[in-house]
Amino acid sequence: MEGTTRCSANYVPLTPISFLERSALVFRDNVSIIHGPLKFTWKQTRDRCLSLASALSLIGISRHDVVAALAPNIPAMYELHFGVPMAGAVLCTLNTRHDSAMVAVLLKHSEAKVIFVDDQFLDTAKGALEILSRSGGIKLPRLVVIHDSDVKQSGSFFDKISSAQGSLEYESFLASGRSDFEIIWPNDECDPIALNYTSGTTSSPKGVVYSHRGAYLNALAAVLVSEMTSMPVYLWVVPMFHCNGWCLTWGVAAQGGTNVCLRNITAKGIFDKIDHHNVNHMGGAPTVLNMIINAPPDVKRPLPRKVAIMTGAAPPPPHVLFKMEELGFEVIHSYGLTETYGPGTICAWKPEWNSLPPSARAKLKARQGLHHIGMEVLDVKDPATMKSVPPDAKTIGEVMFRGNTVMNGYLKDLKATEDAFRGGWFRSGDLGVKHPDGYIELKDRSKDIIISGGENISTIEVESIIFSHPAVLEAAVVGRPDDHWGETPCAFVKLKDGYNVSANEIIKYCRDHLPHYMAPKTVIFNDLPKTSTGKTQKFILRQRTKAMGSLSKSSRL
Repeated sequence: MEGTTRCSANYVPLTPISFLERSALVFRDNVSIIHGPLKFTWKQTRDRCLSLASALSLIGISRHDVVAALAPNIPAMYELHFGVPMAGAVLCTLNTRHDSAMVAVLLKHSEAKVIFVDDQFLDTAKGALEILSRSGGIKLPRLVVIHDSDVKQSGSFFDKISSAQGSLEYESFLASGRSDFEIIWPNDECDPIALNYTSGTTSSPKGVVYSHRGAYLNALAAVLVSEMTSMPVYLWVVPMFHCNGWCLTWGVAAQGGTNVCLRNITAKGIFDKIDHHNVNHMGGAPTVLNMIINAPPDVKRPLPRKVAIMTGAAPPPPHVLFKMEELGFEVIHSYGLTETYGPGTICAWKPEWNSLPPSARAKLKARQGLHHIGMEVLDVKDPATMKSVPPDAKTIGEVMFRGNTVMNGYLKDLKATEDAFRGGWFRSGDLGVKHPDGYIELKDRSKDIIISGGENISTIEVESIIFSHPAVLEAAVVGRPDDHWGETPCAFVKLKDGYNVSANEIIKYCRDHLPHYMAPKTVIFNDLPKTSTGKTQKFILRQRTKAMGSLSKSSRL
């Protein structure tokens, strides 16, 4: 149209860095972070993040370099979400449940130049660096060690640092930078801001690349999904390493809220923090909800006000929703994947549903719902024809997304990216149906991924370890319902003739070779059902685990 133009007056690349810049002005003296006795204001948080960016630049970190982090929900982890992109770099947050072997794989794949490590995970990080050093030809990342002041140390902390050759200490590292550092803004809003790894096997991890634009939009969408007003008090239960805390690391800053950190997730810690800090928002997988409702009577306490809690992963069972509401929580059900920056849908609640019986309300709330305001389209399609399935709540298709809050792609994996975007949609790999009102509901996962406590577990990786046991002839792993974790790995194993191995021995073998949460909790010795071509029929195994019932705490091996 004549007379219109795009210029610096009407176009600035979107980036969540701007949220911190604004909050440092609007909410300057408001509390930004609480961690035990430690408190920061938004002005102080901005200064610390700028000092962090400056210090990174001084050691040679520049635009698009990867900076890794292995830490729980502590202030330093929050600061890294702004300080790293302020230096023009890309933040790669690693799962704290990974072992040294997996951390080494991810550091090598990401080509991280620096890794920030909380003292609790220093041995894991050092083990990963030792593995990398033995592989040869790789420049090891610089190590910066975080000493969490909220954790009592035995005096060995500085001994550990000095023994980690070439390492730096976080607070000293910040002190080397300047708070008047000039931010390195993205040249393009589609530039990468973060790298998050899915649950791919050790041989082929998938690094999901987030853009400044997507992070900005999904952070605001997460704020709206969580129904956050100005200056919320947010309790950090969702790991900040998981989809950047469902993008709320940035979202809370947009609203000038208070981030209440919680290093170790326990029911007592949750109730104590809610009561002491008057928390009104939090998030957590269904595992967390289960932990809350099953807390001992001496741990539970009346909430000072209603607490909105966003949940995802496996749909929360109806009885969990009932109990959460009785305790004063308002459960907001969302669904998404790492590739959609975390939450991509919202089971938007309708007032007319309030008059329905409790069981009907819970069934409606357990659905995955509709795309949120930041996602353009959500659909359930036939993956072959790409035609939408009818909204009959029966016809199963693949859940697909399209919008600005879908990943840039997989790092160094063009084929996987092309496969994921085939047909112009992001193919989630999840199977579901569409209801007459347009709301979707998941029915199964086409890739056999097990979701345990919000964590994805690759059955292929677990099976490969079991197969490596000298007594095992065949193995297949599927999810078994679990009262606490949602589902846990169940291994069906056929032994070689002449061998006699117990279930506990198989479990221990897996725990010795995998992160403990990936090891099977149940082992069944039996012949495996096969197709005429020799493929294991996993759907039969899943039917067996359902018939076995949920694995309760008392029955776990």
